[in-house]
Amino acid sequence: MAISNDTTEKVRERVDIEEVVNDYVTLKKKGQNLWACCPFHQEKTPSFSVSPAKQIYKCFGCGKAGDPIQFIMDIEGIGFVEAIRHLATKYGIEIEEESNNADPEAIQAYNEKESLFIALNFAREFFQQNLDTEEGQSIGLSYFKERGFTPAIIEKFQLGYALDSWDRLLVQAKKSGFETGILLKAGLILERENNPGNYYDRFRGRVVFPIHNLSGKPIAFGARILTQDKKQPKYINSPETAIYHKSDVLYGIFQAKQAIRQEDNCYLVEGYTDVISMHLSGIENVAASSGTSLTESQIKLIKRFTDNVTVLYDGDAAGIQASLRGVDLLLEGGLNVKTVVFPDGEDPDSFARKKGSADFRRFIETQAKDFIQFKIDFFTRDAANDPIKRAEAIRQVVGSIARIPDPITRSVYARESARLLSMEEDLLLAELNRQLLKTHQKASGQSREHPTTPVEELLPVDPEREEKPVPRQQKEERELIRILINYGFEKVSDEMHVCEYLLEEIRELEFATPVYQKLLQHYKQALLQGILPKFDHFLKIQDAEIKQTVVDMIAQSREISTNWESRHQIFTHRETDDLSATTYRTSLRLKSAYLKKMRLEVQEKIKVAGDSDVEELLRIHMEITQLTTKIDRELGNVIPSKN
Repeated sequence: MAISNDTTEKVRERVDIEEVVNDYVTLKKKGQNLWACCPFHQEKTPSFSVSPAKQIYKCFGCGKAGDPIQFIMDIEGIGFVEAIRHLATKYGIEIEEESNNADPEAIQAYNEKESLFIALNFAREFFQQNLDTEEGQSIGLSYFKERGFTPAIIEKFQLGYALDSWDRLLVQAKKSGFETGILLKAGLILERENNPGNYYDRFRGRVVFPIHNLSGKPIAFGARILTQDKKQPKYINSPETAIYHKSDVLYGIFQAKQAIRQEDNCYLVEGYTDVISMHLSGIENVAASSGTSLTESQIKLIKRFTDNVTVLYDGDAAGIQASLRGVDLLLEGGLNVKTVVFPDGEDPDSFARKKGSADFRRFIETQAKDFIQFKIDFFTRDAANDPIKRAEAIRQVVGSIARIPDPITRSVYARESARLLSMEEDLLLAELNRQLLKTHQKASGQSREHPTTPVEELLPVDPEREEKPVPRQQKEERELIRILINYGFEKVSDEMHVCEYLLEEIRELEFATPVYQKLLQHYKQALLQGILPKFDHFLKIQDAEIKQTVVDMIAQSREISTNWESRHQIFTHRETDDLSATTYRTSLRLKSAYLKKMRLEVQEKIKVAGDSDVEELLRIHMEITQLTTKIDRELGNVIPSKN
């Protein structure tokens, strides 16, 4: 079910950018705006700006920008609807659902999911409260204390205890009005195989680790047994449900997401206690795959917060070998990968408890290796005097490099690997190209005899290649749209607005930059609806690229101090001082850019034209040149002749 437009509008009207951002970072006033160190990347000098007047944020370091809703989407890693729900809850706005035209099956599915969330949250509270019982304190709480878990950590991860009873949760849940069917679908109870219609608790006599989604809602549980009963598994986990898919979830990601953004790195471990022990050591940017093989969905989840991953391995060679596929998947997902291997027999949990916070932090910071160095060390350990093993080690390393989607990064890693392996770079590149070609053929179903991928695409690209400069036409299109958004509603005369003048002047021009063309179309559509749009009109459009572009155009990285004029009598020119002249020159600059592009196109045509067409093309070229010169003179871009 969708949230009603009325609810969305109420959120937009009520929400305040300063209040929203202050929940995550401390803002300090400087000039008209508020400033802080950016919550999305590491920095020492504040470049994150919040404009209360415009209700926008903009980081002039990493480029993140938007309105309050976009901020919640960015900081929480959630979608638009979830962000609206988050803000509606914060401001006490009742959420109205639009279900009149919805599919009845969709409504039923939505209602069922909401019921599952409520049931699982009830169970989470029940397990937490059990820690206050005599049994919970003597068994569950004692276990947590033995592992060094503080009350703050227990609360942070909402840890609990399932009483050693067949149906204590079931009985309490039914008393609270929950139906058996929902408890069964939530994975909280089981039906007896030999006695249909009779149910019992899934989790009994175990400490409980809630698993949260990105919004902080419990969606599943992992429960650890504390006895030495060999007939019972060490861990029992919730089954797959309508709201819990194990392959899509990382344990601890809710508690870690902000720290991952700030540190621009995610430590990846295996288990629940690994995550919690690292938090106890002051390292919060950590998540766990919960003992399962890493999946593409989990990798995409990490990539929402950072491009950098450090994988922490237990000191077990067999375990590392089995987990190496995860490194290749991370590389394939476009992530930068480092690794840390603990001493034999240790894992992050045991090592953190043994060494203490300071030594543990120092260890993972100093022992982190680039994945290339890690793989070379691992595969060449026993291959020094064995040419066959050494060749296989090289293929393993090159196989990982081939997974990297970015050709520049591949090139850099290939060069570094050749150096570390003491082999000729050309030989390594040849093997890399062979593997890339083989992968491409397999993906496209092509035969080896008829590859379609050009060899040039497989060869490493020069990493020092300079980026192409932004074309002048694109710059001028951006400038015109900026003037439209910032001043389109202003008057350039008693009868005409800025937007009317500009749109008439560029009526016959077609923008070449897609995002500026989209903005232009939205502007025209607003005018047709009788709206004279200001910048906030475009922030309501559900298009991330448009939002980002608009905020970039209206955000100011610097402000002119009022003291310049009032105290020092230093007067600066502003584009608003003579908006008519600003608008006129903006349209001329765009026309000049278009004419110069047209002139270049005509010049290219002249080079290949036949005799019959050259004369006409020369005439057109002269007309364009004359018109361009006239505009440039008007703009003051032509140096007048001394004669």
